[in-house]
Amino acid sequence: MPKDPVCGMEVKAADAIKVNKAGIEYFFCSSHCKDRFLKQEKLGDSAVCYPSGKKPFYKNKLFIIVAINILLLLSSYLFAFLIPFRENFLVYLRLIWWAVLLGIFLGGIIDYYIPREYISKVLSRRKPSTILNSVLLGFLMSACSHGILALSIQLHKKGASNPAVVSFLMASPWANFAITILLFGFFGTKAIFLVISAIIIAINTGFIFMFLEKRNLIETNRNTVEVAEDFSIKRDIQRRMRDYKFSLSSLRVDLKGIVRGALALSDMVLWWIIIGMILASLAGAYIPVDFFHKFMGPTLLGLIVTLALATVIEVCSEGSSPLSFEIYRQTGAFGNSFAFLMAGVATDYTEIGLIWANIGKRTALWLPVVTVPQILLIGYIANIIFK
Repeated sequence: MPKDPVCGMEVKAADAIKVNKAGIEYFFCSSHCKDRFLKQEKLGDSAVCYPSGKKPFYKNKLFIIVAINILLLLSSYLFAFLIPFRENFLVYLRLIWWAVLLGIFLGGIIDYYIPREYISKVLSRRKPSTILNSVLLGFLMSACSHGILALSIQLHKKGASNPAVVSFLMASPWANFAITILLFGFFGTKAIFLVISAIIIAINTGFIFMFLEKRNLIETNRNTVEVAEDFSIKRDIQRRMRDYKFSLSSLRVDLKGIVRGALALSDMVLWWIIIGMILASLAGAYIPVDFFHKFMGPTLLGLIVTLALATVIEVCSEGSSPLSFEIYRQTGAFGNSFAFLMAGVATDYTEIGLIWANIGKRTALWLPVVTVPQILLIGYIANIIFK
């Protein structure tokens, strides 16, 4: 299947919007991507567009997943055994709805206002500063892991290198400023270990992915654009601000552009997030609490079991923080709490699924391979230090 040159997603030619540019055909998954392409390439009316048959709404993945979820929730009022699922799902929904919406909204702002040249300039070059910039950017973000997912995919669309996107994704949920404060509330000064370890893993992972990209073992971001060495983001912003004419009509145009970008992004990521919530709710509802206490002690087996469960249970950084503290309170295994927090980002099916679909299969497969050994090692050391 051809790939949409704007969002990078694979798209069936039969369902795509097609653009012919000088004899070359490009296929797009949405009119939003087609319009962005025409604008970026400065084609205007010089390109020939072939709108294909519009895909029926009932074939849309987001519609299908939402419909299944609504059916499960409504069925819980008829079948008592589904009540725990409904209760857990609503708890998760209350925890993350704002972060997901914030992430998608910020993604819409990035889509509309931030040119590809900016992201390519800061986050695409094969330099150590690229990884450090991405980790710093992750630290400044104040959204949970599923909000960060939307942002990371948007950064990828804008041209950030795959190593930069992965290090951003690893740093954001647990090293960001807001969660740092939350972790200090739960763990006291021990939270310093959690935050520093998360940053170390994010940086290590970024450099390892740089090596993998250099050896062609992971995909290269095709959205990256060439930027002249003398290109200045500061001067470009100043020029854009001088040319911008503030008015109610321009504000309406801006808002419409942000909403279109946010809707296009939500169509890409929201169905994955809902799948994650459904599976996490099922796990939270039907896995006995005694299982956690019995098999999640400060041992290597406990770390591995914690790692496996974090893959299923992790839903949101704000929600996982109290769960990780409960593991520590019940078992005394501080390293297991760290593994629970970090492994949710590194092995969670939502993250891996989104990376697989939007960035590349090899990048998705390498993520747990690179991060899990680091998580287990630091978790094991933490169990020894904080006995």
